[in-house]
Amino acid sequence: MVLATLLIVAASYLLGSIPTGYLLVRLFRHQDIRQAGSGNIGATNVLRAGGKGLGAATFLLDMLKGCSAVWLGALLGGLLLHNCPLDKLYEAEALAALCAVLGHVFPVWLHFRGGRGVSTGFGVFLAATPLAALAAITVFFVVLAISRYVSLASILGAASFPLFATFLVHGDRPPFFIAVEIAVALIIIVKHHQNIRRLIAGTESRLGKRKSA
Repeated sequence: MVLATLLIVAASYLLGSIPTGYLLVRLFRHQDIRQAGSGNIGATNVLRAGGKGLGAATFLLDMLKGCSAVWLGALLGGLLLHNCPLDKLYEAEALAALCAVLGHVFPVWLHFRGGRGVSTGFGVFLAATPLAALAAITVFFVVLAISRYVSLASILGAASFPLFATFLVHGDRPPFFIAVEIAVALIIIVKHHQNIRRLIAGTESRLGKRKSA
């Protein structure tokens, strides 16, 4: 049990910590994304500083990191825990999801300064609870279409996920699984603390507009 837990933690964290936005901008623009825009390595800053193509690629790859981590957690749990009951597989998936998001937010390769966890968080949600994840990203796009604030859309999308999971996920979920759903949503929201301040002050940038505007 201890060996399985350590392997899931290590593998999921390292997978989540791959700084895809940083690597893509380095490879195709020969720039350090941390020196542009908000300095964040996530899809939104890559979109603004590196272009739509790199932004979309960053979102997709970060999302796939999250999905792959959950699948890997389930695989390792099934292989290493003999006669593994269903609730233990759920806990393995949840542990992998949490570690992948932490890896993205605090990547060892970039001195623990990573993204805000939105794309990777959506990936782990999509793999673990698809209907709730799709409902949450619908909230994201609706808020984005109305407000043009990516940060606000991300915050409300993350906050809505545990609520959707409560009503859309059928069957019993282990307490740890539920705790991870809430924890990942809180991590995403807390990582937007600077954006929250700017939203309150009315200085947050809208999508498609220059900061000077």
